[in-house]
Amino acid sequence: MGPVRENISIIDAGIILAYLLIIILIGILSARRKSISSEGFFLAGRSLNWGMIGAALFAANISTIHMVGLAANGFKDGIVWGNFEWMATFLLIILALFFAPFYFKNRISTLPEFLEKRFGPNSRSFFAFIVVITALFSHIGISLYAGAVVMKVIFGVDVMVSILVIAFITTLYSILGGLRAIVVIESFQSVILIGGATLLTVLAIAMLPDQGIHTMADLKAALKPGQLDMLQSGKDSILPWYAILLGYPVLGIYYWCADQTIVQKVLGAKRLSDAQNGPIFAGFLKILPVFIMVFPGILAYVLFRDIITDPNDTLMVLISNVLPKGLVGLMTAALLAALMSTISAALNSVGTLVSIDIVKRIRPDTPDKNVLRAGRIASLVVIILAISWSPWIGRFESIFDAISVVLSMLSPPVAAVFVMGILSKKGNDRVALSTLIFGLLAGSIVFCFDFEPISGAKFITDGLGIPFLMQAWWLFVMCVVLFNVLSLTSRPRPLAEIENLIFTKEHLKGYRSRIRSIKDTRIWALVLLIIMVLLYIYFG
Repeated sequence: MGPVRENISIIDAGIILAYLLIIILIGILSARRKSISSEGFFLAGRSLNWGMIGAALFAANISTIHMVGLAANGFKDGIVWGNFEWMATFLLIILALFFAPFYFKNRISTLPEFLEKRFGPNSRSFFAFIVVITALFSHIGISLYAGAVVMKVIFGVDVMVSILVIAFITTLYSILGGLRAIVVIESFQSVILIGGATLLTVLAIAMLPDQGIHTMADLKAALKPGQLDMLQSGKDSILPWYAILLGYPVLGIYYWCADQTIVQKVLGAKRLSDAQNGPIFAGFLKILPVFIMVFPGILAYVLFRDIITDPNDTLMVLISNVLPKGLVGLMTAALLAALMSTISAALNSVGTLVSIDIVKRIRPDTPDKNVLRAGRIASLVVIILAISWSPWIGRFESIFDAISVVLSMLSPPVAAVFVMGILSKKGNDRVALSTLIFGLLAGSIVFCFDFEPISGAKFITDGLGIPFLMQAWWLFVMCVVLFNVLSLTSRPRPLAEIENLIFTKEHLKGYRSRIRSIKDTRIWALVLLIIMVLLYIYFG
């Protein structure tokens, strides 16, 4: 790979240190009150406005995994990986218009709680287990490793030392301040993250004329065929258009509409309009990563392909060779901001699940302070487990591929149960639980057969020619079929108990009601939808 700075400049070190101190200070000040209720800790007292929700959704999603992984995949495959960002906008619209109203009006504190209201207690417990597993292995473990890799390559800090330092700082402000501290910090970090990534992109573009590239035509000529095609087809593409169209929504329904780590911001909304407009705002922000995270990887192919031997080094090579002293510290702070946002959000969601879905259910009379203590202890235990698991991420072929494949295994049963739960009055606790268990087992089997360190080959991806997104789609189809088959021999829950949790004709009338304000979510959802269609027409 390209040369990196062997020594940290005083300016860079000062910027990084100042940033970390600011983060700790914000977390401590957010917890300056002597007492804080469990609702205040986990849901920010349901006081979040749409701007804070949107920024926090974006920051919790865009982690160092994305910045490192999207740059690497942009270098390796091109802009096609930007579909993971742009397709998210459509799922955020679905969250805003369809899921958020049900969550908010039913005063949901956790997503497993929604499943209990819709189906029963057993499906709630098993889904809580799935979400904790997702947070541990995906959100926290991979984020810790990705941040450690950046610190190792750029500054030579030992991977394990980096993991421990990052985990300590993030856990400190997460456990002290709760959701409000996390959201305040994430809003602050979003500015740093977008600014740092934008600056890196602009400076990389400024270097193109030195390579004889002055127009878009010159850039296309210097790239691999199809590297600037958002939609691809053919057996050689890892992300063919039909796999994106069918498979990504399966991952997206779980990640954007049913994952406690993400949706918890929406659950903390002050008003229904905030719960709906927050995701729409996040949808607008999700347009940016294609240009400031995937595109830099494409630029690196032109500028540094002779010195990049491992695509995972792409972002670090860009930082080391494009940014001057001082700005390296700023960009490193942005990377730390991204991964700490994801980790802190996951820790808070784990604490919420353990406190509300386990402690309060087993012992409803537990004092509020004990509920809060249980959540904090759970967060601490999970971060310790994640520290132990994180170094093993290096055995995966790619950081971003790893998180995508893991979600492809976990998402289908969750997506099936949530979609059927809202769109249909069929099903009960036994049906939902059976679907979740079957889907998780089937996904685990598929993962093992397609993971080379276990099976010795990618039997499904290479052998059968089914990319991982299509694997998610077919697992989802099987789960939906199973749900409906089991429903034929199962008595559904009484309609009176679930009528506020499923779509009815009255809900449809609400969507057709008169628009009375420019703040109406439907207006901005339509604007976002039109923008996305135009972008896909241009880049497709």
